[in-house]
Amino acid sequence: MKLLDFITGFVAFCGFALTANAQDFFNFSDPLFTPPKSYIIHFTDKVINIDGQADEPAWEMAKWSEEFVDIEGEGKPRPLYRTRFKMLWDEENLYIYAKMQEPHIWAYYDKHDMIVYHENDFEVFIDSDGDTHNYYEFELNARNTLFDLFMDKPYRDGGRAHIKWDAKGLNSAVICDGSLNNPEDEDLWWSVEMQIPFGSLTTDGAFIQPKDGSAWKINFSRVQWQTKIEDGKYVRKEDHKTGELLPENNWVWSPQGVINMHYPERWGIAVFTKDRNFKKPDQEVEENAKLSLYLWAVYYRQKSYAREHHQFASSLQQLNLPNKGKYEGIQFEITINASDSNYNAVLVTEDGRRFSVNHEGNFTKPTK
Repeated sequence: MKLLDFITGFVAFCGFALTANAQDFFNFSDPLFTPPKSYIIHFTDKVINIDGQADEPAWEMAKWSEEFVDIEGEGKPRPLYRTRFKMLWDEENLYIYAKMQEPHIWAYYDKHDMIVYHENDFEVFIDSDGDTHNYYEFELNARNTLFDLFMDKPYRDGGRAHIKWDAKGLNSAVICDGSLNNPEDEDLWWSVEMQIPFGSLTTDGAFIQPKDGSAWKINFSRVQWQTKIEDGKYVRKEDHKTGELLPENNWVWSPQGVINMHYPERWGIAVFTKDRNFKKPDQEVEENAKLSLYLWAVYYRQKSYAREHHQFASSLQQLNLPNKGKYEGIQFEITINASDSNYNAVLVTEDGRRFSVNHEGNFTKPTK
């Protein structure tokens, strides 16, 4: 689905759904507004050997994630094959282990920064400050070929992929329970183990060091193509009428609500902790995640309004949105400061939390 078509349809829907009541600002079951999933990353002081197996005792205390779902979320077909991950951290690194059920393991790209999503792959997205800008993407195929890149901002806001950027010190390994690139047998699974230094998540040398309680925006994706066998090799299937490639499946951890991973606001929440008894994010973290969705409703509406009127709306009334609302007893107010070419929308809660998003989708986390 083209992004423009999706947003147009989405806005038409919201034109009905968002006019009913300020209390019912929107429905949290709508694909673009389902609350993000969360994962608790436990701290380890033990050595982890990056060999693709995750058999060290430290991994035993890491909880498996939920199984991946379709990128669009509820109502879409369940993935054909199971995918789960675990995460750990120490003072220097983020560790990731993912295991993917797969009856036909294949990968031919074997050089760094080849576009490995043209094959089946596993992908990691990290936005450590949660502003939806300056984020990082890592993709690996079953040959352990890495495609890493930096995004200054999402494509929808004029961003571009900086493919020459490399994550210094990143270490990864892949294990296949089966035979790679052999169509004559049936395989079981392949796994990815990664060590991502926090110091590698930078373009200028400055990076964010997580601490106990830090919350990052993170998501994972698995790209899965339909294939056929030609001359003993796996190749992607084509539509027999048009000759175009059949679309890939996109299976993810936290649903995006749209076939596009570059909606960082839709990624899940990963909370770093040194408390082994810590089970779930604090209530305020979850509240902030849901409250921020109200600002994203404004952002999506402004996108559509600007396309139709060639300028941004200067009031919420022009967007057919209320300027006040309530979420689970928390009252809030939204204001817009706008010109023809830019705007800044601010949400303030009655207890003093302040969020904002601007015309480029740059989001500021809540402050008091």
